[in-house]
Amino acid sequence: MNFAPRRGLFSGVWEAVGLAMDALRRNPLRSALTVLGIVIGVGTVIAISTVVNGLNSNVIGAVENLGSNVIICYRFSWATLGRLPGDVLQRKELKSEWAEDIRLLPHVATATASLRVFNQEFDEGTSFVRRGNIRAKNVILEGDTPEIQDVFNLQIQEGRWFNSVDEDHRSSVVMLGHDTAATLFPHNDDPVGQEVLLEGQVFQVIGVAALQQRAFGSGANPEDNIAYLPLSTMQKMHPEVRDYVLFVKADDSKNVALVVDEVRELLRRKRRLASDKPDDFAIFTPDAFIDLWKQISGGIFVVMFAVSSVALLVGGIGVMNIMLVSVTERTREIGVRKAIGARQRNILWQFLLEAVALTVLGGLIGVLGGSALGLSIRLIFPSMHASVSLFWVLMGELISAAIGIGFGVYPAWKAARLDPVEALRYE
Repeated sequence: MNFAPRRGLFSGVWEAVGLAMDALRRNPLRSALTVLGIVIGVGTVIAISTVVNGLNSNVIGAVENLGSNVIICYRFSWATLGRLPGDVLQRKELKSEWAEDIRLLPHVATATASLRVFNQEFDEGTSFVRRGNIRAKNVILEGDTPEIQDVFNLQIQEGRWFNSVDEDHRSSVVMLGHDTAATLFPHNDDPVGQEVLLEGQVFQVIGVAALQQRAFGSGANPEDNIAYLPLSTMQKMHPEVRDYVLFVKADDSKNVALVVDEVRELLRRKRRLASDKPDDFAIFTPDAFIDLWKQISGGIFVVMFAVSSVALLVGGIGVMNIMLVSVTERTREIGVRKAIGARQRNILWQFLLEAVALTVLGGLIGVLGGSALGLSIRLIFPSMHASVSLFWVLMGELISAAIGIGFGVYPAWKAARLDPVEALRYE
């Protein structure tokens, strides 16, 4: 038997690849301009997917900090897109004392009411805190009970949280947010035990909150420019503000759905709603924010594909156009190759692989450029953990190769079908 190596399909493929790369080297500028659309299309996909991966990490981290067994009750859901209907915005506020009734329900670990004074439209405070000549502006005021720390396990940098004595006596004590404390005490002075003026009233600082993670963007986090007061003190300062949020913590994440049903039934009784009427309040969990983010990121990907598809289509048309020009320019070369024994499939492979090599090379440049652009976001937004997705890198290269095949098959077929005699006569 003869075990000598045989020239087969793969040897012909490698020969075609060599000829294709040689043709690209002979026309570097034309090749670069041809794949520009591929580079832009693939680069757009990689850059946006890299940024979205970073945002996913931030959003999931922020939601995990809220806790998987936390339930939020409010007049309407926060996890919605677009403007809410007028009848929803006009719903009556929840009452703070309902938190005590919720706390007595089965499978409820704790519950609390919370009250804020801030500008909801711009998500920033409207108050100020002063220490001597130093003034902290746009401070969010939040009134909480001692139970809020059990719901969210708030991190305290120094000092302490409110206790039941502070709540019962409407004490003039305050815990400052990280940025608020840094503004009022810029020289590393210990804020605990110091006095500040909050809306003209003297308060004693009992603690400083730790930095809070931000889901989007960078820079100053409005949640760090905040002043926490006992809820009873907040009610005394701002009796006109009654827009309470009720936070509930289930005793186990497995019982969240059961607790949601129990809380809904209790609130419907408090609202005196008939069985045939819908809820005039919202109950949602942190998972609602993840679902909302999925809608937003899904919209981003739709726009991304729309932009990149146009660029890829333009790039594919450019590849076909240049390959047709290349076939015309090399008609005599094709005739010579056929005259010395090249078959139609050899010519087909040569031009098809040349088109694929063009688009794959463009895809590779797009991957590198898009990755560099996406990762450079870290320099602008250090808190964003942008990362390149291997899935989208592979998809970018596969799409590039598919464009090369789809838009290169006709020029390759046309080259393979040339008559050798007519090709040799071509000038």
